[in-house]
Amino acid sequence: MGYLDKEQHRIVSTAVSAAEDNTSGEIVTVLADRSDGYTDVALWWAIGASFTAMSLMAAFPDFFLAKFDWLRGGWAGDWTQGQVLTLILGVGLLKFLAVLAIQLWQPLKFRLIPSPVTEQRVREEAIRHFKVGAERRTHGRTGVLLYLSMREHRAEIVADEPIALLVPAEVWGEAMVDMLAEVSRGHIAEGLAAGVRDVGKVLAEHFPRGDHDENELPDRLIEV
Repeated sequence: MGYLDKEQHRIVSTAVSAAEDNTSGEIVTVLADRSDGYTDVALWWAIGASFTAMSLMAAFPDFFLAKFDWLRGGWAGDWTQGQVLTLILGVGLLKFLAVLAIQLWQPLKFRLIPSPVTEQRVREEAIRHFKVGAERRTHGRTGVLLYLSMREHRAEIVADEPIALLVPAEVWGEAMVDMLAEVSRGHIAEGLAAGVRDVGKVLAEHFPRGDHDENELPDRLIEV
């Protein structure tokens, strides 16, 4: 099930169509649940927790062995080197599996992902969608992609080379602010539409619509 219903899709598509009435540019909108599965990040957290637990046990064996003796009824035992090693490895394995398991809860998993990682992967996924859906697919290479990734709470705007040469990345800042302001209030369609309108204004300034311009890319929102 997607984030938006038919009426909300229509809001975004209508905004794209209206924005393109004044420019030769083509705007593509993509709404994604997430940009990556981040399995590697989850594994690194589990590995880090596992090695931390094993290192602490190795550094303070008497303390932890006393705890295990207490769990066995308070009877102190003579631990062999092999038993201690087995215990350390067992605790490390349990810690590894436990940390992986708690990351099955998606809100926690995404909170544990460092911001630079999410920023990079959202950008990479936006560029991938741009290469597939917009890059070099218009006559004047005037495609722009608005990409919104919900789980990471991030958005990206990617423009074709002729646009990028004329329009600095900072210019898209207003579109990003307007879009995310609405999305943060739960108005996803309205946020995308606001971003589209701002992008359309920039495109109309640098790439006004000609008499023979045709709509070369679909106006509909792509939800993945």
